[in-house]
Amino acid sequence: MTLGLAARRNLDGGEPDPGLPGTVFAAREPRRGGDAPGGGGSGNTGTAVITRTRTQTRKPNMYRVLLLNDDYTPQEFVVTVLRKYFNKGVEEARRIMIHVHQHGVGECGVFTYEVAETKVTQVMDYARKHQHPLQCIMEKK
Repeated sequence: MTLGLAARRNLDGGEPDPGLPGTVFAAREPRRGGDAPGGGGSGNTGTAVITRTRTQTRKPNMYRVLLLNDDYTPQEFVVTVLRKYFNKGVEEARRIMIHVHQHGVGECGVFTYEVAETKVTQVMDYARKHQHPLQCIMEKK
């Protein structure tokens, strides 16, 4: 059972207790005419400015995930990593692997920070598990 506004007033007849759940507060009527401070009874109610804030969303920073070349990791292992963790097709994975082999570094993809960090960790863990020294890093684009 909920109590009415009168039943929620303090014993001294004050305002309702804000600590009680379900307390109802009434909004006061705006002052008019002579009630307004400095109004002097002219009937001027004044003007109010209502501002609406708009939330601006920014695009997140993007990070490149890069594979680094080494002399020990087999090329087929690199292709497997590209297919497994970066969803590359066979031809695209081979193209990236050759680029890494010839230029020393190759881009696997561009992701948000959290996704890039996860992919780097997954690739490094997978390489260590298979005893390969493959290096994977991320850099801000």
